[in-house]
Amino acid sequence: MSKPAPLSGFPEFLPAQRVVEQHVVATLAATFELHGFANVETRAVEPMDQLLRKGDTSKEVYVLKRLHDETGDAGMGLHFDLTVPFARYVLENAGKLEFPFRRYQIQKVWRGERPQEGRFREFLQADIDIVGRDVLPFHHDVEVTRVMLDALRRLTFLPGFRLQVNNRKLIQGFYLGLGASDVDEVMRLVDKLDKLPAEQVAKLLVADAGLSEEQAAQCLALATIRTSDDSFVERVRALGVEHPLLDEGLDELARLVRGTTALATDKVRIEADLSIARGLDYYTGTVFETRLDGYESLGSICSGGRYDALASDGRTTYPGVGISLGVSRVLVPLVQRGVVTGDRSVPSAVLVALSDEESRDQADAVATALRERGIACEVAPSAAKFGKQIRHADRRGIPYVWFSTTDPDAPGGVTTHEVKDIRSGNQVPADPATWEPPAEDLRPAITTIKETDQ
Repeated sequence: MSKPAPLSGFPEFLPAQRVVEQHVVATLAATFELHGFANVETRAVEPMDQLLRKGDTSKEVYVLKRLHDETGDAGMGLHFDLTVPFARYVLENAGKLEFPFRRYQIQKVWRGERPQEGRFREFLQADIDIVGRDVLPFHHDVEVTRVMLDALRRLTFLPGFRLQVNNRKLIQGFYLGLGASDVDEVMRLVDKLDKLPAEQVAKLLVADAGLSEEQAAQCLALATIRTSDDSFVERVRALGVEHPLLDEGLDELARLVRGTTALATDKVRIEADLSIARGLDYYTGTVFETRLDGYESLGSICSGGRYDALASDGRTTYPGVGISLGVSRVLVPLVQRGVVTGDRSVPSAVLVALSDEESRDQADAVATALRERGIACEVAPSAAKFGKQIRHADRRGIPYVWFSTTDPDAPGGVTTHEVKDIRSGNQVPADPATWEPPAEDLRPAITTIKETDQ
């Protein structure tokens, strides 16, 4: 059998790299739970009619088909995000849930798109949502934003983030106030500004959306407004457009920005960006996108918004607001470039050395005593020379090596123990029943390298 080649779009981490992913997942989960969000996990497959409710995504869905199934059944597919499965989950379990229902979900999803940096066919997402029954007050939009800001700022070893927010009521109201006949088309075209020059978008607004050149210029002027506070309100007003929906959107966005600026730091910033629209048509109010500092080419790595009618059983509607972090989109490029990794490839903090194979039972007893107190360790694989055992620990990133010596001439065979910090060379007496390493050595740590240092 020839050596297998990596499968494009399905990233896999080495053990030290996996440490980073595990740390991110644990940090996100702990933060979400601090804010009272319950964890759920939905099944990997959904009926195709449910998956395709979100829009024209049929080319992205992996359809499940048994190898010898000749019926061509395309009834089920792998979920390509966590929002559609969550909407189904809410409808299915509505009678058992307390509303507003707050959930977080960290799970793999699958998407059949062309792999490129930051875009994969299998990837990990972390979602939070708050869903109400019939109504969901706007303060939950502010809350979801605050929760994600809190989570991002706790990922201190990653580059900075810029969380961009807008409100679809604002932009839709503005276009209606301008007199646009096809608001959705205007919004779709303006959303292309991160891919096309403004001049080209202006031409499309005239040719495809039926706007005049003056109306197109107004749309582009709105899209250039970016502020870190609520001063965007005055700048929008200065454009001279009026509409009740615009007023509502301005008020909501101003409340969101004012309610979250206290959580901003040098590394995690919030910005009102009136070019943000989100391409999915089920968003009805607040919309989010997030850029990673220095990696803007990845596009938005954290996005979402308010959806008022995604989940409904015909009698009751379940409005919600949520935001999704593309964990793989953030981590894989950084890990593959060696910018961030774990400082060891195993969880072990201690390698228990062997003086000879006859002492393996004794070494196992030491390891058991350490594990009883939560200290991860392993026994050396062979009784090689101590120098070789130390090099084995060093290659795996294990910081401590434990040595046990039994004096055969002493009554009862007295055993003494010493532990060596192989980083400093310091070796001290130790008792397996009481010794503990410093807290920072108990678990693998994250190390970062600036790309300019490589």
